[in-house]
Amino acid sequence: MPDLETRELRYFVAVAEELHFGRAAVRLGIAQPPLSRAISQLERRLGVQLLDRDRRGVALTEAGRVLLREAGAALDAVATAARRTQRAGDPQRPLVLVTKAGASHELLRRLLDALASEPDAAPVEILLCEVGEQAHRLRDGRADVALMHRPYDDLAGFDTEDLYVEGQIALLPAAHPLAARDRLTLAEVSDVPGLPIARWPRLDGSYPDGPGPEVRTQSQLAQLVALGKTLLVIPASSRAWQWPEHVAVPVVDAPAVTTVIAWPPGTHSPAVAALVRSASGLRDTALPSRVPR
Repeated sequence: MPDLETRELRYFVAVAEELHFGRAAVRLGIAQPPLSRAISQLERRLGVQLLDRDRRGVALTEAGRVLLREAGAALDAVATAARRTQRAGDPQRPLVLVTKAGASHELLRRLLDALASEPDAAPVEILLCEVGEQAHRLRDGRADVALMHRPYDDLAGFDTEDLYVEGQIALLPAAHPLAARDRLTLAEVSDVPGLPIARWPRLDGSYPDGPGPEVRTQSQLAQLVALGKTLLVIPASSRAWQWPEHVAVPVVDAPAVTTVIAWPPGTHSPAVAALVRSASGLRDTALPSRVPR
């Protein structure tokens, strides 16, 4: 079985993504001839053709498409290992807690207050992200723990501790007739003429079908709601970023949302364990503990 070097994988990924040796060489900061030789040598060692080359350009073979997929995952794993190793070797570093901007605001404030009262608690750096990005930040080693939301976020492979359960609200333009209601149902907000529900990306990055606008950021969404172009259904705690032009109305039959604190499996950091215990201590009800040891 031939060994593959990370340098070779980086070279191949650049060519496979650019489909042009010249552009790939510029991207890598090297000359084109050694890049071409490196790819040819990689093909000989693997015993397969990775690229079709002709006058029209460069195209991936089936073997090349497989290597592109696997090489990307391998390079990500190497980068993650390096980040986690560097972070573990720095006892003075702060813990990084990643959370979606605007979500779980009150819980986060209470958690930081609780940690501030503990003299031996590790400092915590807050990393704010957009919808669905917490899992990626945990997996690539840029964060130590995350506040996430079931059933919407990708919790696969993480250890988690449930913190609290809440209902959902409809965030509406203040001038819309539904904003005067004291409660709504999913059926009532799912088919509002001229006010379609905004569409967030799925875990794979694609968007569900529908007439509503595609959004990726809280700021996009906030402005579209204020302009009367969309509405959305979100956890009640996310109304912390509500504008004066917005009104929040409870959606009585929307599925409950559970806020969890999540961390990579196999974590042995005492600082992470202490942070999880502090977060668990803020729960209103006792739940079985899965605090890392």
